[in-house]
Amino acid sequence: MQNIRDFVVCETDVGTRLDKFLTGQLSEFSRSEIQKFNISLNGTSTKMSARLHLGDKISVVIPEKKTNIASENVSSDFDLDILYEDDDIIVINKPRGVVMYPSAGNATGTLVQNVLAHTNLSLLGGETRPGVVHRLDKDTSGVMVFAKSDAAFRGLVKIFSTHDLTRKYIAFVWGVPNWDSADITGNIARSSRNRQKMTMVKTGGKEAHTQVTVSDVWTRAGVSLFRCTLLTGRTHQIRVHLSAHGFPVLCDPVYGRTSSKLASVKNLDLLNFLKSHSGQMLHAEVLDFVHPVSGKKMHFKSHMPDDMSELKEILDEIG
Repeated sequence: MQNIRDFVVCETDVGTRLDKFLTGQLSEFSRSEIQKFNISLNGTSTKMSARLHLGDKISVVIPEKKTNIASENVSSDFDLDILYEDDDIIVINKPRGVVMYPSAGNATGTLVQNVLAHTNLSLLGGETRPGVVHRLDKDTSGVMVFAKSDAAFRGLVKIFSTHDLTRKYIAFVWGVPNWDSADITGNIARSSRNRQKMTMVKTGGKEAHTQVTVSDVWTRAGVSLFRCTLLTGRTHQIRVHLSAHGFPVLCDPVYGRTSSKLASVKNLDLLNFLKSHSGQMLHAEVLDFVHPVSGKKMHFKSHMPDDMSELKEILDEIG
């Protein structure tokens, strides 16, 4: 259903440009959004640069927001692990193996569709990505926030774009380092050889920065547990950075060098685990940010998922 908003210009707004006037009157929308609305001045269409006169009548038709996620595809394929929810945001503990939103080859069963079966999301994210302000790879589990209100969406986009938040991950990796912590920097770009992969590049690409601390090591297995803090948010950033520095994430089918690493595994339980699991042993553990509407400091922590706990038990037995 269309929403029609009418305004009459008073003395204080005489001489003001139409676009500036509407930006002030429709503060819940961005300037670019307003420009897409059907706007008439005194019954006729006009340019946004038009200057206003006393008594001018302005009519704005705000179209109904739509999503092209069909209602029959909005379903509860799995139980949502909701960490927090209010009128503006919802925070989910995403399971491994779930795609974020519908795309080619993934028309159903996505996280967005399951969240939509529970609550509404802001459509400012787009027709197939409502409420989405950041993403986790299909086989990465952990904390995610979605925007329910448009105000929250705008606020979260700003928070993520300025990196004014804390994102910490845990990862089981191949290799035992001779250091306790490290700063990994290096630009990341899409690989020219395989467009499905990202790679570190000397020139071009986007700046990327990951802080790494060693949480545990299993020397006999040749495996470590890293905690990684993202200071930027590039596609596959942790997986690319760790692999490029000799510590690929276990079970990572893209960057994990799986075939060569499996040849060195002697423990049968560990070997069976690694062969039977698909998807990198990477988990978004902590997400801290300031609530985009209330301004309250928010802290969320998701405990290690069952499969990573199982892996840790096997490694603890090996030592």
